[in-house]
Amino acid sequence: MLITAAFHTGIWTLLFFIVGMIKPKWPLFFLKKPDRFLVLIISTVLFMVSATLYGEGNRQRALEEKTVKETVSKIMEPSSAPVPVPEVPASKPNPPKN
Repeated sequence: MLITAAFHTGIWTLLFFIVGMIKPKWPLFFLKKPDRFLVLIISTVLFMVSATLYGEGNRQRALEEKTVKETVSKIMEPSSAPVPVPEVPASKPNPPKN
């Protein structure tokens, strides 16, 4: 989920950056005097957000895979049950007969 959001945010960031560098008035329509430096700052922040989302998504996926493996290994392990051990009678060694 987070990895998908990271890719979507990254695509929107790239689109914002390209359009903002060509025509800064389009993405920053609410400002009286938009400039390219502000587009660069906003794009940098959005890129950091995308990278953080991607990293956290990978970390969460690794944790989920680890818990699934632990669960499967617990299911596959046999339960510990007492196993009877045969009793061996103690015998005295017989002396050799001549």
